[in-house]
Amino acid sequence: MVEVGPGPGGLTRALLASAAATVTVVEVDPRAVVAMQELAAATGPRLAVAAGDALALDLAALVPAPRQVVANLPYNIASPLLVRWLAQAAAWERLTLMFQREVAERIVAAPGTPPYGRLAVLAQWTTSAAIRLRLPPAAFTPPPKVESAVVVLVPHATQPPPALFATMERLTAAAFGQRRKMLRGALRSLGGEALLARAGIAPDRRAETLGVAEFDTLARLLAGG
Repeated sequence: MVEVGPGPGGLTRALLASAAATVTVVEVDPRAVVAMQELAAATGPRLAVAAGDALALDLAALVPAPRQVVANLPYNIASPLLVRWLAQAAAWERLTLMFQREVAERIVAAPGTPPYGRLAVLAQWTTSAAIRLRLPPAAFTPPPKVESAVVVLVPHATQPPPALFATMERLTAAAFGQRRKMLRGALRSLGGEALLARAGIAPDRRAETLGVAEFDTLARLLAGG
């Protein structure tokens, strides 16, 4: 089990009370690191502390499989952290992550809805994602200015290889980079109408109308040349 901060508190103790064989806490705040090290000294070898930036650490290398990530994510880096972990989704048994509510809704959004975009495609392509809990600001001390939500992501049994995931990142960045553009224009740098024709997708559609399966077809064609 890998826990990502911010800060020490009840989450770590709850994880230690669970059936997890080990709990590894990732924390960048030096004060929280000291507190976690003191807790580790008091609770024994099941708790380990990794001091560092979660964006720079390879979490899968910290603990043996099977692994889960449980994280109250710093909201300013939540999206890049999620994409990083989705890229290695095969390493995880499950991810239980708290986001700002708007970001959580983007992750689980359906095609044709306003929140649907790059995060939804990447998350739903690699995992089954669902919002399991919504939290008002009053649930925290001090209360933040935004609502929060917990998303559970369970990786699919079959995962794309790293090169294909990188291609999907390029594809979705281009497709949703200018949402008002038709796909013929948004994907011009990646093959435009020729790529869309090979996939059987009308060039006058917009990115938010494509399902995850259609993005998968486009990514595989793009990766295959």
